[in-house]
Amino acid sequence: MPLPEPAPRRHLHTRAVSYRGFLREDGLWDIEGELSDTKTYGFQRSDGTDMPPGRPIHHMSIRVTVDESMTIRAIAVAMDHTPFGECLQGEDPMQRMVGARLGPGWRQSIEKALGGLRGCTHLRELLFNMATAAYQTIFPWRERERRLAGQASEAVTEPPYHLGRCIAWDPNGAVTARYYPQFFGRPLKPLRPKDPPA
Repeated sequence: MPLPEPAPRRHLHTRAVSYRGFLREDGLWDIEGELSDTKTYGFQRSDGTDMPPGRPIHHMSIRVTVDESMTIRAIAVAMDHTPFGECLQGEDPMQRMVGARLGPGWRQSIEKALGGLRGCTHLRELLFNMATAAYQTIFPWRERERRLAGQASEAVTEPPYHLGRCIAWDPNGAVTARYYPQFFGRPLKPLRPKDPPA
């Protein structure tokens, strides 16, 4: 269902964010994220230059290449539009994320490597959801390939990380009862402070 009819208003700003996942021929995975900010009106920038409507204020992309363990093997960054030339200094620090794992503790890894003056706010924001995009890319594909090969699903002996982290994945709820009956109604271990949600 669409949102309710809004009050009369004027469109001023659009932030567009997208993620794409790819299986590479070498068996690794590429997860790409892209962010752009545009205004519907023109304005004068702080340096006195004119910014026409629709020209991106921010337009940034990240590609992380991960292996089967969801560990970053390579990272590439493009900052095609930034409000200041100095923003480009945020590209090189992104290499600190090579070796980090997209999983529990992901946001903490980002903050440790790139937080504050160590990195770019918008690149950090784009990285946050790359773990979810990677999970949505890799695990359903692996399961599909197993089914097509006539193999049984991998046995799940530990509660999956997302169990108890979302209203639909309530350990006492219907979705858990259908998909993970072995964990239905069981108390979960509390989330450790060092492992914030990915």
